[in-house]
Amino acid sequence: MSIARANAFAFAGIEAQRVEVQVQISAGLPNFIMVGLPDKAVGEARERVRAALTSMGLSLPPKRVLVNLAPADMLKEGSHFDLPVALAVLAAMDIIPAEELAQFASLGELSLDGTLNNVAGVLPAAIAAGARGLGLICPRAQGPEAGWAGTGTVLPAPDLLSLINHFRGTQLIAPPAQGELGAGAPALDLADVRGMEAAKRTLEVAAAGGHNLLMIGPPGGGKSMLAARLPGLLPDLTAREALEVSMIHSIAGLLSEGRLITRPPFREPHHSASPAAIAGGGARAKPGEISLAHRGVLFLDEMPEFPRATLEALRQPLETGQTTVARASAHITYPARFQLVGAMNPCRCGYLTDTTRACARAPRCGEDYQMKLSGPLIDRMDLVLDIVPLSPKELAWSAPGETSAQVATRVATARAMARARFGEDGPASNAEAPADALPITHEAKSFLEAAATRLQLSARGFTRTLRVGRTVADLDAEPSVQKHHIAEALGYRHRQPRAPAMAR
Repeated sequence: MSIARANAFAFAGIEAQRVEVQVQISAGLPNFIMVGLPDKAVGEARERVRAALTSMGLSLPPKRVLVNLAPADMLKEGSHFDLPVALAVLAAMDIIPAEELAQFASLGELSLDGTLNNVAGVLPAAIAAGARGLGLICPRAQGPEAGWAGTGTVLPAPDLLSLINHFRGTQLIAPPAQGELGAGAPALDLADVRGMEAAKRTLEVAAAGGHNLLMIGPPGGGKSMLAARLPGLLPDLTAREALEVSMIHSIAGLLSEGRLITRPPFREPHHSASPAAIAGGGARAKPGEISLAHRGVLFLDEMPEFPRATLEALRQPLETGQTTVARASAHITYPARFQLVGAMNPCRCGYLTDTTRACARAPRCGEDYQMKLSGPLIDRMDLVLDIVPLSPKELAWSAPGETSAQVATRVATARAMARARFGEDGPASNAEAPADALPITHEAKSFLEAAATRLQLSARGFTRTLRVGRTVADLDAEPSVQKHHIAEALGYRHRQPRAPAMAR
């Protein structure tokens, strides 16, 4: 009586952890038992495996079949365990050679006829398999995705029968085709925005430094239009960033046709989204919107309409660049280095600042509405832009401005200056840089110190203002931050007056 083994993976965030599928067929009453802390989807694999074998004219022996998923104290989730369980059973039945199977890891969901369905997490699994010197067996449609790992042999199989024939030497599974690079969604052009030069400048600064942006203005003023054009100003992801972003989308099952993501993602969830949908979590601790927006933009339209708990869940990831989903059995961490862009009306009706359509409940309406955003969250917004809507005359006669391509060229130059300053392994943008890494003249530093004292900026506000000033200097191709760069950065800063201390 021997034990057959197959290599598989369980996922903790974007990390693939090795799982050994052990199968023992022994004398006893006919039974198919799975142990090793499987969830319901994994437990149901025994029925899919049984049906797939029957479709090929095979049947399980009338004995006791025991499947153990080791380590036994790790929760196993997902239907991708179907294929390694089936292969280990076939090895235990001496249908495929166990020695050759040991050189591969596998994942895939079985249909009842033995074909392989797509599953999430193929790219992280391929990288983990290559790091362990193993090849990877996966569904045929996901072969190009696994090929991006660049290490190890990939067997993209259409069904279980082809794998049996491959291991028995009667059929050869061809290596996967070269995967394609994802082009991303078509970028909207900034030239479509008439007038609004101050808003365009703010958008350029946000793109050049990766800074968080909050836009406040009446309905129809152009907030969503500006936000939708921000991705077109951002440079392509580096090779390292593209692989990291693609791994997150692979875990979420969103990597379309194995295309590697090369453009910064743009996510715009509805304001009814739950905290788990935004920050990550749920039944299987899936990545949330802030992780799917990693190295890209998270746009929250009608920001005060989001539940307060959802907004407050953004505070820690905005500082650390990652989010941790705490569960009773494990803590799962996802990358979440995103650029937050929010849009909101000045009050519930939207016309607090409109003199032609005065708000009936001013100023209480605006105070109550804006108080939905906490002070600590607003303090994390580097740029706050008051949108002034254009008049019909300005809309009709304003000439088209610069195109996105023209602005993107300046943004790319500023980003290149930042990368040269920080190095390839340093911060990816000024928004992530420590204050000590931002060269500034003595005059500019004294000016910032005095302004921060007078405006009662927090320590976070002081540092973020310096970062924005560094971005403005990069756009001007200046090696050091000057006084006028700090002055422009202070103009973007949102300041809330503090209540006076009570007299004793």
